[in-house]
Amino acid sequence: MAAAGHMTASGAPARTGGMTLRRQVLLLRIALLAGLLGIWEAAAASGLLFRDVVPSLLTIGRSLFELLAVPDFQWEVGITTLWVPDFYRHLWITMAEVGAGMTIGGFSGLAVGLALGANPFLSKAFERFLYYLGPTPKIIFFPLMIMWFGVGPGSKVAMGTISCFFPIVLSAAAGMRQIESVLIRVGRSFRLNTWQMVTKIYLPAMRQPIVNGVRLGLGVAVIGTLLAETKLSNRGVGFLIIDAYNTFDMPRMYSLLIVLFVVAIGANALVGRASRG
Repeated sequence: MAAAGHMTASGAPARTGGMTLRRQVLLLRIALLAGLLGIWEAAAASGLLFRDVVPSLLTIGRSLFELLAVPDFQWEVGITTLWVPDFYRHLWITMAEVGAGMTIGGFSGLAVGLALGANPFLSKAFERFLYYLGPTPKIIFFPLMIMWFGVGPGSKVAMGTISCFFPIVLSAAAGMRQIESVLIRVGRSFRLNTWQMVTKIYLPAMRQPIVNGVRLGLGVAVIGTLLAETKLSNRGVGFLIIDAYNTFDMPRMYSLLIVLFVVAIGANALVGRASRG
């Protein structure tokens, strides 16, 4: 038997006191979550904060149920009319805006990143500007987006696009420089054209940097789109959150944040699973 925390001779994870390391990590996470929920409930029951600023977990749960399960909107799908919770309409709008922004910003960022990584002259000329602009809060561009694309979905899609562009272009450029030169020489020896080099050599070799860039880009695209919806919109999850805040409906606001958190985790997990597939 190997030492605790190492692998056994059969290749199975060794047990520490009859418990695998994975189970220990799971129990620690559960304990941490239970502790945080307990602190929240204690703060809600203490009365030390303003009323409803920290509502009880039961109140949040009831609001979450109403948000997800109580139909209050008539949604026409083709020739069918459905009564559904209004939240799903707003969620669909936000997801469509984020998806459009990720598509435009992702493909353009990938193309620019490939160009910068493959051409040292372009990299020296322009990549420094991308490093400077990348950390800049993108919400400062929102007035320009409104002037250029209006107050409708176009400005929200533009915010998602500009938010995800920078992480993806920088990850793609860094990934290009990490490709082994022998792979490039093999592609050129087979006289592959530019498109074949990209699809058969570059992209497979830089898979992980691209996935990391997409994950970062997805996070900032969601943030940029939601911020745009909170500033000037009458639909979308961002609008629902700021509306709940303005009406001091804290349980509903926390419910929206919980759902948004779960959706973001799910989207990130899907990206990770797709990268492994």
